[in-house]
Amino acid sequence: MRVWTVVNQKGGVGKTTTVVTLAGLLVAKGQRVLMIDTDPHASLGYYLGLDPEQLPASLFDLFHHHEDLTQARCQQAIVPTSVAGLDLMPAATALATLDRSLGNQPGMGFILDRVVGLLQGQYDTVIIDCPPVLGVLMVNALAACQQIVVPVQTEYLALKGLERMVQTLERMGQAGRRVPPYLIVPTMFDRRTKASLLALSELARTYPGALWHSVIPVDTRLRDASLAHLPAPQFAGDCRGVSAYNELLNALLERGQANVPRRAASGR
Repeated sequence: MRVWTVVNQKGGVGKTTTVVTLAGLLVAKGQRVLMIDTDPHASLGYYLGLDPEQLPASLFDLFHHHEDLTQARCQQAIVPTSVAGLDLMPAATALATLDRSLGNQPGMGFILDRVVGLLQGQYDTVIIDCPPVLGVLMVNALAACQQIVVPVQTEYLALKGLERMVQTLERMGQAGRRVPPYLIVPTMFDRRTKASLLALSELARTYPGALWHSVIPVDTRLRDASLAHLPAPQFAGDCRGVSAYNELLNALLERGQANVPRRAASGR
């Protein structure tokens, strides 16, 4: 089971759109996909037409009962979406209290990793959406994954947010934590604007080894998909935004294969 975390310490860069679109593409390929929302704003749920505050359980319940995590309890916090094969573990606004109430307790950085472990075998891919704030939720999401995806809007202020995100990953590595490989994905790219072109050039200059070779273009069909409460591949599968995300998906799948240990890949 592959686990990807989509993260950036700046909001509005396309994290939720990236999670939902990649999930929709994977489901279209016949995979079973779980999206986990760790953002108290609960954007994933609202995107898909679900009101997380009206659902019987959420990710918050798993953190609140972290001393008694079971597979059954994890299952109770999962809801199906309108797309067959695509499930959601929703956020709740109460997640915003975790840093204050639980953040200093030992082992709080690995609760989500335990949750994912209990769901092993039930899904082909788990994709985690993150809040734009460094705290116990982001730390959990980073600790639980094998691949980090960092969407960054191609404009100046987003580049500053990316700088903070990369510094966070570097500090985690320096502290002895495992830091999965990360891929920087330029989003909302508009080749007609000087700002996008300059931002892309700066990304290529500053992060040559971590930058994805292509871009996610500005595409109003991606916004329309959220209004329809559907992943873009299920709403407008032939639009250029979906085509770009499909190229990104292929790159992520290839990276995943490259990171599989030789013994595991060969089955010996």
